[in-house]
Amino acid sequence: MNILEADSDRLLAAVRSLLEKKGIVSTAEVQERMAVTDAASPGQGARMVAKAWVDPAYRALMLEDGTKAAESLGIMMRGMPPLGVLENTAELHNLVVCTLCSCYPRAVLGYPPFWYKSASFRARAVRDPRGLLASEWKTIVPDAVKVRVVDSTADYRWMVLPVRPVGTDGWDEARLAGIVREGDMIGVTVPGV
Repeated sequence: MNILEADSDRLLAAVRSLLEKKGIVSTAEVQERMAVTDAASPGQGARMVAKAWVDPAYRALMLEDGTKAAESLGIMMRGMPPLGVLENTAELHNLVVCTLCSCYPRAVLGYPPFWYKSASFRARAVRDPRGLLASEWKTIVPDAVKVRVVDSTADYRWMVLPVRPVGTDGWDEARLAGIVREGDMIGVTVPGV
């Protein structure tokens, strides 16, 4: 361990101790939050999407309040920024980006992919979203479909509710969740069968 790591470890321990002494947050709560964040994965968001595809009441809740929708499935959102959900339709395709850094709905999608944090992705998503989607992910959005780029921020996180693929009628939630990828919930890809 070098001297900078030792200093940062001591500083972190002092901050945690102060927060606990002031009754703001306990060490156990910090550890719980870290464990929840580390356990989060795109599978959580996929469960939400699949449920929204089969349950109109849940879909309405998800579009109205993504945080409550996540919590209703047992996904812990305490301490996280509010979650908004953007619905893709036949007329609108949403693409989520964080233009400043890498704000990402970690509670429902896990850690952001490396490319999401890159300056290149962020700049191209804003400057030429159709070109980016076509060249990097082979996602072709027809000209008649509007592409909306939405900025995920430290104050509000976003995910996409993609269009349910044709040919999935009668599928149960587990099977539907199995076809939803992380990129589908960011808007760089679309689910297929």
